[in-house]
Amino acid sequence: MHDAHVVGVGMTPFGVHDATLPDLFAEAALPALDDAGAGPDDVEALYFGNAMGGQIEGDSHLAPTVASHVGLAGIPCQRFEDACATSSNAFKNAVRAVEAGQHDVVLVGGVERCSPETGKGTGAMTRIFASAAHGAYERPTGLTFPGVFALLTKRHMHEHGTTAEQLAEVAVKNHYHGSLNDRAHFGKETTTEEVLDGPVVADPFRLHDCCPFSDGAAAVVVASEDVAADLSGDPVRVAGVGHATDVVPLADKAHPSTTQAARDAASEAYDAAGITADDVDFAEVHDCFTGAEVLATEALGLVADGEGGAAAAEGRTALGGEIPVNPSGGLKAKGHPIGATGAAQIVELTEQLRGDAGERSVEDAGVGLAHNLGGDAATTVVSVLESTDAGSGVAR
Repeated sequence: MHDAHVVGVGMTPFGVHDATLPDLFAEAALPALDDAGAGPDDVEALYFGNAMGGQIEGDSHLAPTVASHVGLAGIPCQRFEDACATSSNAFKNAVRAVEAGQHDVVLVGGVERCSPETGKGTGAMTRIFASAAHGAYERPTGLTFPGVFALLTKRHMHEHGTTAEQLAEVAVKNHYHGSLNDRAHFGKETTTEEVLDGPVVADPFRLHDCCPFSDGAAAVVVASEDVAADLSGDPVRVAGVGHATDVVPLADKAHPSTTQAARDAASEAYDAAGITADDVDFAEVHDCFTGAEVLATEALGLVADGEGGAAAAEGRTALGGEIPVNPSGGLKAKGHPIGATGAAQIVELTEQLRGDAGERSVEDAGVGLAHNLGGDAATTVVSVLESTDAGSGVAR
């Protein structure tokens, strides 16, 4: 086995973009290659994430298209699609290829244009997002993803006493973090009162409990330890990756608010990294809705079961707290261009572990975790990254 390292990162602002998908991807991929100190001749494969390009823009053969656009024509290219976990799955497979010695340098990333302003409108985008739900049992009933996560969250509220005010505190926290991130879709703060006064989307979620539809791209360069030592990029070690799935449809899950796939993926990632949840210094989690962050922090073992809402309300998951969660602003404030979201989490982990996150830096960060889910939490990829100053990394 070869250790895999992230040696370069690049990311566009998330929000509304007029650029084509290849142009948008280039805005992330070329800076990632520059950051790594890698040229086109160094890259041996592209692992590319795009979930909705076929439905939204009619592009079904994007991987070689974007590879050609960034000067990488000729290398093997693979497009991944796994709903919102698309580019984290691409990252996992790139890491596995490097660990196995199949490739020494892989460009990994994703791109999506799914803001309503792209021309489809909110209703059409909601229907396209809902295509990740079960086609026989869920979509025909009109169930969309605000409703899916509302069901999971309402059960959690019933069992643990989680309140709407605590959910609102998740939004307030992540909007504050997003105000420190110049690439965030919503780079402005909000208040608990504003969240609770917003229109209901799907009880218990109000407008500010929900992440936006965003456009954007993110990319990372993954390299073997030997090659990372020869490149000029500042390496961050990939300590472990876990990938698990749960039963679909939603009604067949053993427990609606446990998010079992996250627990299984986290266990795999922790075992691979040789750590426990107590060793994690900060996390980027998939907060498509405020309730999803509450469920994730518990599933990952960052807080005890039933304490996710209280942890947010008490400031334990804020910057400066016991376990900062979503210092980037998360999907809630940073934004959610589906195919780019998983890679963007790896960008944030890398910048934090390098000490390059500016005002939103987590103090003394040595171990970071990314949690990216797809569909109704039936797919989850958990990645653990480690500063080379914190463990067995590349000698510089």
